[in-house]
Amino acid sequence: MNLNSQKMKDLLFVLKKDRHSKEEIVSTLLKHEEIQFVSFVAVDFSGNGTDEKIPVPAFIEDMDSLLEDGIQTDGSSVVLQNIATLDNAKVIILPDTEVDWYVDYNFENLTEEELPVGTLRIPSFLIHGEKYVCSRSILKRASEKIKRDTVDFLKKHPTACEEMGIASANEVEEICLTSATELEFWVQTPDDKADVEKLFASQRLKQQYWKRTDSMVRTALENTIHLMELYGFEPEMGHKEVGGVTSKISVTGKSEHVMEQLEIDWKYDDEFHTCDKEHFIRHLVKDIFHLHKLEVTFRAKPIEGVAGSGKHVHIGIAARLKNGKMKNLMTHRDNENRYTTSYGLSALMGILKNYEVINPFIAWTNDSINRLKPNFEAPICIVSSLGLSPQIPSRNRSILVGLIKDRSKPMSNRFELRSPNPHNNVYLILSACYQAIRDGLWQAAMKLSLEELEREFSKKEGEEALYLDKGRQYRSEKNIFEHYTPEERDRKFGKPPKTVYENLVNFKRYPDKVEVLKKDGVFTEEIIDSYMASIVEKWANQLSFHLIEDNMELVRSCRIRHENHQDISDLDIVNWTKINHLRWELMKDSVDSKSLFTQIKEAVVREDYETASELQLLMNCKVGQLKELYTAYKKNIF
Repeated sequence: MNLNSQKMKDLLFVLKKDRHSKEEIVSTLLKHEEIQFVSFVAVDFSGNGTDEKIPVPAFIEDMDSLLEDGIQTDGSSVVLQNIATLDNAKVIILPDTEVDWYVDYNFENLTEEELPVGTLRIPSFLIHGEKYVCSRSILKRASEKIKRDTVDFLKKHPTACEEMGIASANEVEEICLTSATELEFWVQTPDDKADVEKLFASQRLKQQYWKRTDSMVRTALENTIHLMELYGFEPEMGHKEVGGVTSKISVTGKSEHVMEQLEIDWKYDDEFHTCDKEHFIRHLVKDIFHLHKLEVTFRAKPIEGVAGSGKHVHIGIAARLKNGKMKNLMTHRDNENRYTTSYGLSALMGILKNYEVINPFIAWTNDSINRLKPNFEAPICIVSSLGLSPQIPSRNRSILVGLIKDRSKPMSNRFELRSPNPHNNVYLILSACYQAIRDGLWQAAMKLSLEELEREFSKKEGEEALYLDKGRQYRSEKNIFEHYTPEERDRKFGKPPKTVYENLVNFKRYPDKVEVLKKDGVFTEEIIDSYMASIVEKWANQLSFHLIEDNMELVRSCRIRHENHQDISDLDIVNWTKINHLRWELMKDSVDSKSLFTQIKEAVVREDYETASELQLLMNCKVGQLKELYTAYKKNIF
């Protein structure tokens, strides 16, 4: 089907939140016969969205009950470990009628009128017993609390109102939360294997970054952006990212060996629609690129040794005044000579101070941990940047989260969190950040002036502080990777976790920071326990059934190449001896000893996750040595 045809423009793409009366829903569905199904989409703690096909006639017939009472499923269909158990598995999926609903079209299944079959996807909540237990409900609680606290803060801190140019808190009609994401992903032709050396060289030479897209990748990207416009997502741009190599043209004239990294950006929205759109757009991207016979992956680090994919999350907070004007709470009335307000600076401090319990919602897979390494522009340290001066805003790409400031556009001032990746659950990330911001407001801004906040934010390690940790430094305008040694980074900014398990242990290691998440019941002990259980299970299974299996294939592929060969040197023999020793150490069991792979699997089986985590690091080190040695060995063989 031609995705740019007039028929496409006549389709319904979104059912706005102000059109959710029963009469309008029925009228709309009967008018658009191509919409044949309705699906309630609830997002669990792992970011998975439910999808069930309710035929439109059945939905209309039972609409009142479905919209008011939802539909029932069991715990096996969602990730709610230790909540929806075998003996208490009933879960209700309840639609959210206060947000926009989007129509998901299947462009490979056409009606008699040659229109794609559509499914009306309704964002929903998950309810177990009497409790709301899903990502959406956590965000709902978090956004309600931060809006309430912001108004209370402005009432109790009139100086903050003055900084923003607001006469008093009585002028505030509503607090508005805004957010946006930048979605990166890899595209390739099916079954093609990555040539890591060529990809690494292309990345270092910046041969792909923002270059012109070609052939079917160009068509797929243009079609995706066009469809986003039809949905009203207001795309801002799509472009090549740093990763990728030039594709080849086959004798048939088609592109082959496509291996490219792309990014798509769209306009900000409120906190719920931002998350809903991002979840929907990932599926849209996959569908359109699949139509063009291209595979898409949103993995954080699909190819070891080259750039991973990120999803920077932007966070903004504003106040709508009773006179209709908007005030950015992060923008000082003297925007030219001030970095930000007391509200903005303390909010940023709250995220940094509590990041150890935010990070488990970000680096929750082996891929995400692998992406957050030096030399790939991915942040690894809990550190921020404001800019060299209020007149020279920061664009430091090496920091974790920073103030984005545009002197000519005061409403655009916001935070950019650079650590998330495409598979991250933005509902949970925003919720955790909002809780941390609340902590910063009450524990820092209520006790310190703007000048005192700036001094504390800029303190050196070991200097006394009222709110921030004494042993840490939280601000740097330098390149974190070039200006500091690894030892200095760990000392100043904290040692980053090296495995998923190390990251999750922070929930136990920092109980005071977990209390920040749990304040006012936004996150609960039950939810955090369920999240930890689900992520540990996922990590353990990935370790046993994916990482080790992939590494076994690598070990088997490292074969001797100089056997019965005349042109060999002593270096070849030395290299192969080292390689074979590593192969045995990693994979070969004997009567008296067990290989590293076997030791990891056994640690996972007995649920000794601390040992499994330590052995994973050892495995990663030795696999890296094996790859390096085998590459050098191959290059020396004629």
